[in-house]
Amino acid sequence: MYYTNDTVIFSDGKFIKASEGSVDPFSQTLHYGYGVFEGLRSYQSIYGVKIFKAGQHFARLKKNCELMGIPFHYSVEELTQLSYQLLQKNNFSAAYIRPLVYCGPNLSLSSPLESTLVLATWRWGKYFGDKMLKVCVSSYKRPHPETIKPEAKVCGHYVSSMMATAEAKKRGYDEGLMIDLNGFVAQGPGANFFYEKDGVLYTAPVGNIFPGITRQTVFEICKELDIPVKEKLFKAEELFEADSAFFCSTAAEIAGVESIEGQVFSTPWKKSLGAVVQDAYKSLVLDKSYSYVIV
Repeated sequence: MYYTNDTVIFSDGKFIKASEGSVDPFSQTLHYGYGVFEGLRSYQSIYGVKIFKAGQHFARLKKNCELMGIPFHYSVEELTQLSYQLLQKNNFSAAYIRPLVYCGPNLSLSSPLESTLVLATWRWGKYFGDKMLKVCVSSYKRPHPETIKPEAKVCGHYVSSMMATAEAKKRGYDEGLMIDLNGFVAQGPGANFFYEKDGVLYTAPVGNIFPGITRQTVFEICKELDIPVKEKLFKAEELFEADSAFFCSTAAEIAGVESIEGQVFSTPWKKSLGAVVQDAYKSLVLDKSYSYVIV
């Protein structure tokens, strides 16, 4: 799914075949999840191949290394150039790009002394596809923000996310919705969450969530289109009175939610604010103009 015998990755300072890549079995990241990563998408825009918000993603990658005390010397410009080279070497235009910074051999619980950058890319459709999602409220909570760096995309943080998604699928749903330590809705396992009520979009505030770049893009789109959007704390029970909802992330883009715990939202997706944002997002990543007229 992710690579063939011809796939090229960037690893340890050079471009190599993905099949030739290796990780030290004593890597601190492999044993403890102490590493950081990013997820970007490239698109065949009207001006050519474009990595959407590459600068923001790579600035966050560097910041996350700093937050976690992981040594990292690449600049945003170098990371961006390497990513475009990687796309070219694999003959990709529309693709997903995964930068991973993993630590060297160290089985003590101390800060790493070295790290390795891996850049991989593959053709990957939208994470949830185009279907409307059936969502449940997960029994797995977002970690306490004082025990992790909630704003960082750290490898080990996603263990609870994997458990939440596995639980949802076992129950017959497509995805779970995670609650924070105070009982408020936080986000999905790997995506931010918005819901619509009476012509306004709502989403959880920063603090107990991962502040995604796609989440911020939704705010920017709403500002451009004069769609009211507010951050607030809310309980899962409030969603049963909502009109519509959606997830957003780089991998998923904008993914509509059909129901929560089996209760279908009252507003058809095509008439929802989420659908408006979804169409605008599609245009934005392709460098096309977009507009919205309230009828």
